[in-house]
Amino acid sequence: MQKLNLSQSLSQKLSPQQIQFIKLLQVPTAELDTRIEEELEINPALEEGKEEETEQSQDDDFEDSYDDDLGRDDHELNLDDYLDDEYSGYKMQGDGNYNSDDDDREIPISSQTSLHEQLITQLNFLKLDDRQKIIGQQLIGSIENDGYIRRDLEAIINDLAFSQNIETDIDELEEILRKIQTFDPAGIAARTLQECLIIQLERKEHPDDPVVKHALLIVQDCFEEFTKKHYSKIQKRLDLDEEGIKDAVNLITRLNPKPGGASDGLVRTQYIIPDFILTNNGGKLEVSLNSKNAPELRISRSYADMFDAYDKSDKKDKKLKDTVTFVKQKLDAAKWFIDAIKQRQNTLLRTMEAILNYQKEFFIDGDETNLRPMILKDIAERIDMDISTVSRVANSKSIQTEFGVYPLKYFFSEGIATDSGEDVSNREVKSVLQGMVDAEDKKRPLSDDKLVKMLNKLGYNIARRTVAKYREQLQIPVARLRKEL
Repeated sequence: MQKLNLSQSLSQKLSPQQIQFIKLLQVPTAELDTRIEEELEINPALEEGKEEETEQSQDDDFEDSYDDDLGRDDHELNLDDYLDDEYSGYKMQGDGNYNSDDDDREIPISSQTSLHEQLITQLNFLKLDDRQKIIGQQLIGSIENDGYIRRDLEAIINDLAFSQNIETDIDELEEILRKIQTFDPAGIAARTLQECLIIQLERKEHPDDPVVKHALLIVQDCFEEFTKKHYSKIQKRLDLDEEGIKDAVNLITRLNPKPGGASDGLVRTQYIIPDFILTNNGGKLEVSLNSKNAPELRISRSYADMFDAYDKSDKKDKKLKDTVTFVKQKLDAAKWFIDAIKQRQNTLLRTMEAILNYQKEFFIDGDETNLRPMILKDIAERIDMDISTVSRVANSKSIQTEFGVYPLKYFFSEGIATDSGEDVSNREVKSVLQGMVDAEDKKRPLSDDKLVKMLNKLGYNIARRTVAKYREQLQIPVARLRKEL
């Protein structure tokens, strides 16, 4: 039996301005220019440049929202000039915001090609018929970003049958796959790490070199022992002397385990653009926003005047009303965007200044051991903001110091108790742990149990599982895999 009940609940919804701010807050500096350009393109009421001094407007309806942002002229504009304008150009000659330098600005053109495109180009050089070429394209399409084919060949056969109406078998597929495996980069289209290393060794310039032969034997016949670094078993099984196995292992470790290279198939150089600049003026630390984080934006004067002229026009004209509604929407959106950018700047600075004061000892000398335990809540309480806001700032922003560029999340860490009763940052413990591993005898690497005992002797109260967790975070293999000949 259905019942109709009346209930009252309290819920919180974000306004469009809040959503705008949240989205802008998590945009890193490197992408902020692009985001602003997008807004400039879709909103002709927004333009670059300093805000102009404003005059008092008689339009009370518009003045309430924009009295600080819009300029006013005493002359009246004829809106009929705008009614048939499709606003196709947002920076047109004759407008006050047109810049002749825009025409001369260089547009960077990417000359890079993806891994997929490189392989297709090499495929076209093979003497294949149309049917074999389609099979080759299907195989290349199955290659993942790191260069491997992990899909089962039977599944690829099914794909060819259903999507290309091509019947094939394992033998034909492997024949074409072997041709693709001769492409550059060496090791491409391998199905396993073992196959990848074998392909690279077989393509060495001097295949008859004893070192290459020994390395190939190790990968082909003793791969499991090699991955576990059981070198004594390999040495005994292949009857190699100590020098021979050492040279062969060194050769194998210099091979490329991920021939696909970059995660998206492109060779790319990345530049970190810091959001903050820290300067030390005689012991006084000063933090400032990168200029790219503080763009100069204003509301278009022509759009403001257009709206102002509405009061002096015939309000009964439907076409005119539609135009003014459009103009008002664009002006609202421009004002919201400018406010969101300003709020972003303010929030970034407040958050960074709080972090700077909390970790002042580190920022003075750059010594990692001076980092204090600090969590998101510590900063959120200092600036009276929500933890999620601090998280958005910390996850995508960085600061340039005289010691280097650091992501903000670098300064957040848990606390570890010491014998003296104080808390130290786990960053300090990780630094000490890394130093111990770097200084160990690689023929007898330190086990996690041994590392725990050494850390405890230094006064760090830390458990074995925590050492294992920190070791994994530092990408340090277990002791057995750190062993060297």
